[in-house]
Amino acid sequence: MKPIDVLIVDDHELVRRGLKLMFRSNERIRVVSEAGEGAAAIQEAIRTSPDVVLLDITMPNGLDGFLTVQAFAEEVPSAKIILLTMHDEEIYIKRALELGVPGYMSKNSDPSQLSEGIESVFEGKRYYATSLTEEQMERIVLQKNNHPLLTRRELEIVRLSTLGYSHNEIGEKLGISPKTVENHKARIMNKLQMKHRHELVQYALKNHLIEMEG
Repeated sequence: MKPIDVLIVDDHELVRRGLKLMFRSNERIRVVSEAGEGAAAIQEAIRTSPDVVLLDITMPNGLDGFLTVQAFAEEVPSAKIILLTMHDEEIYIKRALELGVPGYMSKNSDPSQLSEGIESVFEGKRYYATSLTEEQMERIVLQKNNHPLLTRRELEIVRLSTLGYSHNEIGEKLGISPKTVENHKARIMNKLQMKHRHELVQYALKNHLIEMEG
């Protein structure tokens, strides 16, 4: 079984070192890189293509965890993120849900729980070990805006895709590679829990991303 490649992002070297030591004996999890702030994390993710990113919320240089999540969605959409933080307040958890972050855990989590969270998120599941119940989290998700999980870039890809443009054509219009378009599209379908193009067309029509002719 292929190891889960993990990128650790935290501005405290001791935290990064401790996590690396923790995973050293875990054959399922492989730390491929680390970073101390958001911009460097994006560059490391582009370089190493991690499966899962462990990301702190409070970080320096103007790019906190939530802004870094949005940057990942634009630049490395294939990476699945777990916010690993000391914050357990509802406002932080709500923001994570609004951004579609699949994982949220405390830095006080024990090694087995952290490994479980990484494996769950890697498998496409949501894993939140917080003070909120599942019902409370679902209520937050339902209260989100008209485009509950998608970034501006993803909404544009939905619009162009449902208008019939190919990955190559979308890439040319947005200045990104066809492979990046493909990664965005896979992430979009996963976020919206869709499997077929006609579902995406219905979503685009419902949210006025395209208009019905006639």
